[in-house]
Amino acid sequence: MLTDLYKPHISGVTNHIALTKRFLEAAGHEVAVFTFGGEEYNDDEPNVFRSPGLPLSDTGYSLGLRYPWRIRQNLERMDILHAHHPFVSGRLGLRYARPLGQPVIFTNHTRYDLYAQYYVPLMPEPLTQAFLQAYFPSFCRECAMVISPSRSVAQVLRGFGVTSPIEVLPNGVDLEPLRQALPSDLRRQLGIGLNDVLGVYVGRLGPEKNLAFLLRAVRGAAAAWPGLHLVLIGSGPERENLEAQVADARLTGRVHFLGGIPYEEMPAHLAAADFFVTASTTEVHPLTIIESMAAGLPAVGIHSPGIDDMIEHETNGLLADDDLAELSAMMTRMAGDRDLRARLRRGARRTAEDYDIRHTVDLLQEAYARVVRDARPRRPGPLARWWRRVRVRV
Repeated sequence: MLTDLYKPHISGVTNHIALTKRFLEAAGHEVAVFTFGGEEYNDDEPNVFRSPGLPLSDTGYSLGLRYPWRIRQNLERMDILHAHHPFVSGRLGLRYARPLGQPVIFTNHTRYDLYAQYYVPLMPEPLTQAFLQAYFPSFCRECAMVISPSRSVAQVLRGFGVTSPIEVLPNGVDLEPLRQALPSDLRRQLGIGLNDVLGVYVGRLGPEKNLAFLLRAVRGAAAAWPGLHLVLIGSGPERENLEAQVADARLTGRVHFLGGIPYEEMPAHLAAADFFVTASTTEVHPLTIIESMAAGLPAVGIHSPGIDDMIEHETNGLLADDDLAELSAMMTRMAGDRDLRARLRRGARRTAEDYDIRHTVDLLQEAYARVVRDARPRRPGPLARWWRRVRVRV
């Protein structure tokens, strides 16, 4: 697994890699993670190889241009390199794999076209699009397999000009802790009454998540339904701005910031809520929605790729157009209709079953087997050849 960042950073991609690694290891495979930064972090799992990197502000990313010699030795032992980011770790994977004949798989987890609008705001959108259309087709052609977690994101890749075959293979979630979770005492801690309705958002507090828009919609919904509360779980650069927006809107006491929490505490907090809500339109395969549905929460979201793949209107949640009044109306309806929530809760649990990690890991193993079968014969690299000579001399 090649990734630009890993634990202790909390994100959907990091959680997906860690979970997939654990279940592949349980199936008898040897799985290693190659990443940058965090050398001081005490990993609680085997085979995590960290290379030095330059921290990029407070993003959690560290920029590295190479893997050290000792780490490349471990990389050469791998039968497959699975890249989860295309620009740094993915490009390094192709560079190191080419002389060895190692196949490289790439999973696209991110809407890079939309993220660029928030994190490279000075770059004109046509220039960003031109770069992606120049980069992605050639990068994907060099990969043995390209995976998209959803059909709509596969279409986004096609929009970049990617002509390579794309496998649609969803990211999985361990449903068991979510199915069995008992509600935490979150409501008591926050002073939320038994008859009040609690919505929850889980994710990064970043500009790409459209949270300022969400809070404006909450203001309208809270005016219509006085018992509505919202808790935001996660951290990020927008927290101070969002807290100021809550204070200006006089929503203090109705909107609660929990900050980042350990992943193992998430199921109990989800079980304490009544529904999940997001205003993000940049999602690829939102694991937090799957997790909330597994915990029995219907979801409210905005029509967009990724979200439309997960939320089915009137079946497991409610969908709004990208319109402030409509999103407020959907939250008001969810808060005010107990029978609706009960019906959608059943649909949410059924939807989550399709994303059980045990099923998705089986699909991933089948994909790996096809790639290994079709790969050209491996050739030992220069490090392996040198090491063989040393061992012979010894």
